[in-house]
Amino acid sequence: MTRLPTPTFDNAAEWVAEHLAEVVDGPVRASVIRGGQTAADHALDSFGVTGYAARRNTVWPPSARGASGLSPYIRHGMLPLQRVWNAVGGGPAADVEKFRDELLWQEYARHVYARVGRRTRRSLRYLVNEESSTPIDPWPSGAQCMERPLAELNEDGWLTNQTRMWLASQWTVRHGFGWRDGEDFFFRSLLDGSRAANRLGWQWTVGALTGKPYGFSRWQVMKRAPEFCAACVLSSACPIEDWPATEELEPREPPIEELRRDFDVGVTAGPSESVVDGDPELVWLTAESLGDGDPALQAYPTVPAVFVFDEPLLRTLRLAGHRLVFLTQTLADLAERRDLRIFLGEPTDVLAEYALATTFAPVPGWRARAERLRIVAQEPWPWLIRPHAKSIGSFTSWRKNIRR
Repeated sequence: MTRLPTPTFDNAAEWVAEHLAEVVDGPVRASVIRGGQTAADHALDSFGVTGYAARRNTVWPPSARGASGLSPYIRHGMLPLQRVWNAVGGGPAADVEKFRDELLWQEYARHVYARVGRRTRRSLRYLVNEESSTPIDPWPSGAQCMERPLAELNEDGWLTNQTRMWLASQWTVRHGFGWRDGEDFFFRSLLDGSRAANRLGWQWTVGALTGKPYGFSRWQVMKRAPEFCAACVLSSACPIEDWPATEELEPREPPIEELRRDFDVGVTAGPSESVVDGDPELVWLTAESLGDGDPALQAYPTVPAVFVFDEPLLRTLRLAGHRLVFLTQTLADLAERRDLRIFLGEPTDVLAEYALATTFAPVPGWRARAERLRIVAQEPWPWLIRPHAKSIGSFTSWRKNIRR
């Protein structure tokens, strides 16, 4: 393990290139989306929900988009869902409802991942091709509806919801690639990449959740980004002119029983109140919760915080440089207000000797590590809606059983 120097916000890219070079994939540069609690607060304060319902699916030009761009901060806990939910409360009813539906989808994805865990890497409800069998490039050369979103993904690590579905549909429904490889492809670059939301989004697109694949065609591009078609060299011979051929999907057998009911909702949801059994020496932070409002940080304001870049995991993931720069900017921003120690290594080795305070995280990786560490104080996860024990087989069935 290696204790790393504390980065500054302005030198985050250079810091990543120097200290994380062995685990990063591709060039190291910062996204136009800045990391950190300060940037998160500014993004939320700048977002206006008015017009969201009408403009949320607009792709181009970027100035006309209604998408909030808050997802990287939500994913890493700088903007808890409850805070974002409350922030839009004074807007037009139709816009608030549509925006909050998107927040509920994020919460639903977390509930599914918390309950089912790594089995979300398999198609949940319908049989769909999961693995790619050919190295053929799925992106038609010159197609603006592919090239411009891919440029945004590779350079800035963010996509609108529409272009995520376009690329995922092109990869799977039209080209026949496995959705798991596509999900990994997105995960490496997306600043908001999570195995919960990203994986569930791919399952929805290919029909593994609903039985109905999303068929991307020229019609969507003309409606959401007509400038793409106008500038496209393939406009007169469009490779996505028509709806792709789709086959009826077969239900997955046997089904995952936990989709129907939770056998131990307490394990899924984590503690509902603080669990304390000693005095912590460090507050352990994870990528799930890096904001100033992290419950453990709040509960122990004078205890030093610690973050460990998980070297074995990062060597496997090979994340894009801008993802690691975003995380480093976030840590640098936090270090301006808090005593923060940063390490590179295997987290359970780095933290083995310490009594820890931490916030429960609804992901299997956190659980596996927490079981091997001396956690003397655990804070509840800030759920928007605490998980229930009933069906989560679909967003609709999950939502029928929630209360707000």
